[in-house]
Parts: sequence; C-alpha cells; structure tokens
Amino acid sequence: MTTAAIAVDHARASRARRLFRRFASRPPAVVGLVGVILVVLIAIFAPLISPYDPAQGDYNHVFLTPFSAGHVLGTDDLGRDVLSRILQGSRSSLSAGLAATLLAVVVGVSFGLLAGYYRGALDTIIMRATDVMLAFPFLVLAVGLAAILGPSLNNAILALAISSVPGYVRITRAEVLGLREQDYVQAAIVNGAPDRVILFRHILRNCVSPLVVQASVTIPTMIIGEAALSFLGIGVQPPTASWGIMLSSAQGYISQAPWYALIPGVAIAITALSFNLLGDGLRDILDPRATK
Repeated sequence: MTTAAIAVDHARASRARRLFRRFASRPPAVVGLVGVILVVLIAIFAPLISPYDPAQGDYNHVFLTPFSAGHVLGTDDLGRDVLSRILQGSRSSLSAGLAATLLAVVVGVSFGLLAGYYRGALDTIIMRATDVMLAFPFLVLAVGLAAILGPSLNNAILALAISSVPGYVRITRAEVLGLREQDYVQAAIVNGAPDRVILFRHILRNCVSPLVVQASVTIPTMIIGEAALSFLGIGVQPPTASWGIMLSSAQGYISQAPWYALIPGVAIAITALSFNLLGDGLRDILDPRATK
C-alpha cells in the first residue's frame, strides 16, 4: 500500500471517529438509534417472540384487560392477544416504511439527477410534473392513489412512495445544480468524462448526506401513512396484523376498552419518534457547518 493510500485511509478513519463522537454527544440521537434498533429487532423476530398466533381468536376471553393471566396487553374484540398483534404489526409498519422510502429515493433521485444535470426542456417537464404532485397534500395523494390501486400492503407502499417522490426530486435537483458548477465537475466535463461517470462518481456521491437525512425522516412519515391507509381500509387487509387496523377496530370500543386503542397508538408514536430523533442526529453530524 502506498503512502498516499495509507494517508487516505487514515483520513477516512479519523473522520469516522469524529462523526461517531459528534453523534454520541447528542443523547436524543442515541435514544433514537436505540429505539430504531429495538423496533427493527422486534419486527425481525416477531414470529419467534409472539406468545400467541396473532390471527387466532378466543371468544371466551374477549377484552381481557392488560396484565391479565397469560395476556400481558390484554385481548381484543375477537379474543386475540394484543401483544402478539402489536409485535406482528411492527412487520407491516416497518416493511411499509422502509420499502416505500427506498422506492421513493430511487425514483426521486433519478429524476432529480436528470433535471439538475441536463436542465433545459427536460428540467422543465420534470419540475412542472413535480409541482402538480406537490399541489396535493401528501396523505390526500396517497389515499387517492391507494384507492385507485386497490387495498393491499404492496399497493399502499406504491402509493406512499409515489406521494413522496416530489420531495426527493426537489432536494436532489437543488444539490445537483450547485455541484454541477464545482471545478472538479467542470473539469470532468471538459476532459470528456461520460455523463454516467460524472453523475454517479462526482455528483451523486456528494448528495448522499442530505438524502440520508431526508430518508431517515421520511420513514416515520411512511409508517404513519401506512397506519392511516390501513385505518381507512385501503392498506393492509385482515387478518394480517397492522397497527392501523388495530386502531380502526378499536374506535368502536373506546369507552369499553380505551387501552385497546391506546396501545397501537403508543407503538406508532414511539416508532415515529425514534426515527425522527435519529434523523435529527444524522442531520447534525452530517452538516458540514456543524461544530467539530
């Protein structure tokens, strides 16, 4: 290994340590990271740690209160174990949040790169289409698309992703417009580097930080969006467990079993808060203007 390569590796390691110390010095960000890790682990191992089949009801044990014998969080209107459904519901919510965010990033970043780099008529077409989509509130657009596509988890993910694409188009385009004028990009253009090399090696890699931050705060929005679509009956379909479906089922029993609605609501709130805290921490440490 050459001296230059060793120096580069040392600089990268030093920057990584500096970013880690900056992140660790922010307790809310650490709390958010711990919360996200716990939610992810719960979603992965939900089938193994669920005490009961989340779809299996017992009409002899309907609306058992929390901490009843054998049911830590009680049972619902069909006698199903609430804890098991909460654990299984985390899989639907997290898969929707991650998949929809990933799809929105891929599509939005692609169009943003094209609009910001080539500009001209292509930029105009893409941005006017983006403006039209932004004219509709996120949740209204997602509900409309999900209703058109039909009720299912996959269609809900697609609807949520499409509704989030305009934000990534605008962020990516803004970053590309600034980076395109940088000396190293102009030098690559003058030297005849292919567009794909310029876009992916010189521009996209320098857009990663704001995109990572945006993705971290989009995930909780997607989770809440999936819960809203499932609550309205156009997302996850029974008997699959979902926090939104649990809230929908509980609305008719608020006075009889208030804890039945409270538990999935708290699960959604904690998950969304964890991702938001993590996103705020990532924004702070990845901001080049942040103090070292």
